[in-house]
Amino acid sequence: MHEISHFLMARILGVKTGRLSLIPKKLENGRIQLGYVETATTDFVRDSLIGAAPLLAGCLFIGMIGVSRLGFTELWSNLDQGGRESFRVAVKSTMAQPDFWLWFYLVLTISSTMMPSSSDRKAWVPLILVIGFFSFLILVFGAGPWLSSHLSSFINSAMDAITIIFGITISIHLLLYPPTWLIRRFLTHITGYQVV
Repeated sequence: MHEISHFLMARILGVKTGRLSLIPKKLENGRIQLGYVETATTDFVRDSLIGAAPLLAGCLFIGMIGVSRLGFTELWSNLDQGGRESFRVAVKSTMAQPDFWLWFYLVLTISSTMMPSSSDRKAWVPLILVIGFFSFLILVFGAGPWLSSHLSSFINSAMDAITIIFGITISIHLLLYPPTWLIRRFLTHITGYQVV
């Protein structure tokens, strides 16, 4: 999903693409590269969007799976309200969803691979500076209150969705990090390979 989202975003934005590989490859330093996609260098806006494509696609899929397949919104609202018993019932209800373990696995793997790599983030600095500059101009010229009154409900909904998505991701990773770390250390010791 990571590499394909880079590829599709590049094609959508009209950026030429080169080779695409989804086959793991051993690198000279003993590490393994899980895949790659070659794209032509372009302006920093399109480079930033291509680099952010796995994060955007991952958030979309995690949100869709978490809300429509696993019912995490009910779980999240019970956690937010602080009721232990209702939270426990919501956890049981979530785990009783059809194909829970399949969807749980997909959320785990997608969220583990959706973060952009350092090469994916190389064009983000200029984009952040441009966004910061225009945000500063908006505030200086007094458009902040108008934007707040017209966009506040949209911004609140977007922030709620982001909170749910990253809440799901962080919760799953905190739960599974210790056993996964032990298994990875064991496999690295046996095989001598590290996954990049």
